Amino acid sequence: MKVTVFSVLRNRTFTKLFLANVASQLGTTIGMVAFTLYLLDRFGEQPIFATVTQLMNSLPTLLVFFLVGVLADRLDRQKIALYANWIRFGITLLLLGSIQIGWMPLTFALLFLRSGVARFFQPAEAGLVQGILQKEEYTQSAGLNQMVGSIFALFGVGLGTASYWFLGMEGSLAIDAAGFLVSALLIRSCRFADEVRLPNGNATLRGIQLRSIFADLNEGMKYMFRDRLIIALVSGFFLFGVINGFFSVLPLFLLKYKLAPETYELVGVWRGIVFGVGILLGSMLASALANKMKLYHMLIAGLLAGGICITAIGWAEDVPMFLFFEGLFSITLPFINVSIGGWMPQIIDPKMMGRVQGWVDPLMMLATSLTLGFISFSFPAWVSIESLYMLVGGCILFVGVFYWAVLPRLIVKHEQPRVTSNLPLY
Repeated sequence: MKVTVFSVLRNRTFTKLFLANVASQLGTTIGMVAFTLYLLDRFGEQPIFATVTQLMNSLPTLLVFFLVGVLADRLDRQKIALYANWIRFGITLLLLGSIQIGWMPLTFALLFLRSGVARFFQPAEAGLVQGILQKEEYTQSAGLNQMVGSIFALFGVGLGTASYWFLGMEGSLAIDAAGFLVSALLIRSCRFADEVRLPNGNATLRGIQLRSIFADLNEGMKYMFRDRLIIALVSGFFLFGVINGFFSVLPLFLLKYKLAPETYELVGVWRGIVFGVGILLGSMLASALANKMKLYHMLIAGLLAGGICITAIGWAEDVPMFLFFEGLFSITLPFINVSIGGWMPQIIDPKMMGRVQGWVDPLMMLATSLTLGFISFSFPAWVSIESLYMLVGGCILFVGVFYWAVLPRLIVKHEQPRVTSNLPLY
């Protein structure tokens, strides 16, 4: 039977996990957009506050990375995903109180804590999804998740902005809390086989010693270094982290401080719509092409085209030009995300997925944190917004050229032991 993007939704357990992931994203997106606008309104002359908010979202990964992947492989993945949502629900309620008090150090600390807990959700949820799907369904699952991402890109900024305008910061956080609550209830209703929840057998938190955690982490590193193809892909995630760091703040900065100082919030909504439409179109194209072309070809093409578009955005002289190149760039993103999202589960042992993911996330977040720190201290005093866009565009182009040079021969080596396999990995 031909696997399509929507045929995977016939799996009821996957559908529940999928909706839980959507609700969890909703529980993060609206509140973060609203909080960024809140800071830009309250501290408009100090853009560092908006950047610090993004740092609170990225830095926790560097403190918990050695735990998240190991625990996702050793403990009950369903319970980890469930508790991550319950705890974020409680922290969000505390955030409501801190906003009322107006004490920013407490607010930033709670954002930091909530982000740290969130890091445990993704490896556990990814492991559960990998366990309930067939290998040929991974790429279509990635395409479906990319379409959801496009919807959030399409409506996320608009919803966050509308929520901030009409419900205030408190109402936006209430929506966040509801998203985490719904996600937790959906995950609780799922039924998984023991080998999906506990891929390495039954274990308890008390039975896991710190020494064994670092041993598992070291085992995950050795597993990656034994396969140069995995290492090549994982190494590119550092520069993806640089890209994420730039784009968490740069579009708003470009609008507020150059293109639309008086109407940046409204233009930001239009930017979200254009960006979301582009990602939706790109998602449909990437999902349709995923079964017709090699995934690494899609990945390289998306990176090279994306790098060119990013550089052009930085030199936009008016809002229409900005929106045009933002739209073009957004079309390239699904080619990158669908390629990697469908590829990684095919080449990684399910028993090692958590530990590999446990290295990917901190690598990206380290790059994101360094990037945000660089922006905090360099913009606008030492570097211009155009220079920042040229830098991030160059990073994307560098990754594209790097993959173009190394992936083809690494794929040949990776496929050699699998000559007898009928699985169409690439």
